Amino acid sequence: MNGPIRRVSVVVMIMFVALMVNATFSYVFRTPSLTADPNNRRVRDAAFGTDRGDILVGNSAVVSSEPVDDRYGFQRTYAHGPLYASVTGFYSFLYGGSGLEQYYNAQLAGTSDAQFLERIVDMAAGRRPTGASLETTLDAAAQRAAADALGNRPGAVVALDYTTGAVKALVTSPTFDPSDLAAHDLTATTQAWDALNADTSAPLSNRAVREIYPPGSTFKLVVSAAALESGMTPDQLLDSPSSVQLPGSTHQLSNAGSCGGDRITLRQALIVSCNTAFANLGGFLGADALRAQAERFGFDAAQLPELNGVASRFPAAPDAAQTMMSSIGAFDVAATPLQMAMVGGAIANNGVVMEPYLVSSVRANDLTVVSQHSPRQLSVALSEANARALQDMMVGVVTDGTGSRAAISGVRVGGKTGTAVTGERTPYAWFVAWADNPTVAVAVFVQDAGVDGSDVSGGRYAAPVARAVIEAMR
Repeated sequence: MNGPIRRVSVVVMIMFVALMVNATFSYVFRTPSLTADPNNRRVRDAAFGTDRGDILVGNSAVVSSEPVDDRYGFQRTYAHGPLYASVTGFYSFLYGGSGLEQYYNAQLAGTSDAQFLERIVDMAAGRRPTGASLETTLDAAAQRAAADALGNRPGAVVALDYTTGAVKALVTSPTFDPSDLAAHDLTATTQAWDALNADTSAPLSNRAVREIYPPGSTFKLVVSAAALESGMTPDQLLDSPSSVQLPGSTHQLSNAGSCGGDRITLRQALIVSCNTAFANLGGFLGADALRAQAERFGFDAAQLPELNGVASRFPAAPDAAQTMMSSIGAFDVAATPLQMAMVGGAIANNGVVMEPYLVSSVRANDLTVVSQHSPRQLSVALSEANARALQDMMVGVVTDGTGSRAAISGVRVGGKTGTAVTGERTPYAWFVAWADNPTVAVAVFVQDAGVDGSDVSGGRYAAPVARAVIEAMR
């Protein structure tokens, strides 16, 4: 009798041990995958019903969670949603998240490792855990001015405090309202998502940091920096014929207007944006020197990971003709508006490139600091002496050249226009600018100015946007 009982007991014990091993294994090793499983409705319900932390611009919450009487308990709300959507992103039951909502999801939900002790205290006190708040670097006036000045034209605006790298404005157009994707009515959310993705104007596309475009003549800033770093001065004479035959090609590159003579200074070439002078200059410097200079400004490295920023590029192995075209921001050169703001900012910052960032600090519900960002230098793009020389050249663009519409009385403003023409599409209008009071660098990209292509220019359509942003920050 005892023998059969012992055997049954052993079997039962083995089954209990196996059950405990399986439960332990599942808890330790399978929890992350089970939690991330999109079919795990219970986890999604719990996460979506969290009292997520605020996203702040200044002292105002532009994203918050409000208590509601439904199965979730909290509704994510977006004050001025379309204005800040390019930064905040969205938080959706069906479609996950984007922007800061996604990148800082753990902190906003209160589940990050840094908030472990706070969760323990909340549990001990019987309180429902709450998320941390994000304090962004955005300037509300600059953000509004950028959006209003750009209007409904497709494009983007980025403004940086070039002394720290703090992003003061980041606008992309067209935009969308994150509230439509955060709704608790899942049928309405699905319809909104389908409509946004079917929209040919691509409102979900972040043109400021996620797309790259030919920068046109704004890239002449990079070429000018390479020239100065090679030992040239702003008074260096350059060949500037009305047109130049590209080597090994039947194509002739011409100027949009008179450059002021067949030989002009580097300073004059930048002020009037002389294509042939910069093509000849780039051909003389060579592709390797131009690429190295571009990389010192930040090309080939992605920035703002919180927005999934992409890298700008200079072509890998251009031939002689392609190098000359690259020197005027054509061929295969492509940059984000963020990158071009970094170029302008580095020049204004005496050659120092600062890492761009969007969140200055993360604070727990009791206002204690969970994490804080410290400004960080990325590189030195050019010497202080050469940066100051290039600053003076850019001021000349505004006072005497193609960027006159960016001039502001009583403020020292430097700039560079760009008009990128490739293929049959409408030319892109660009403007890169900086001011010394406030210390801000701005890049404006107008993808479609809504006028005939022959009338498009960076000075006419992009420079006034940059001026509006700088004025808003004074």
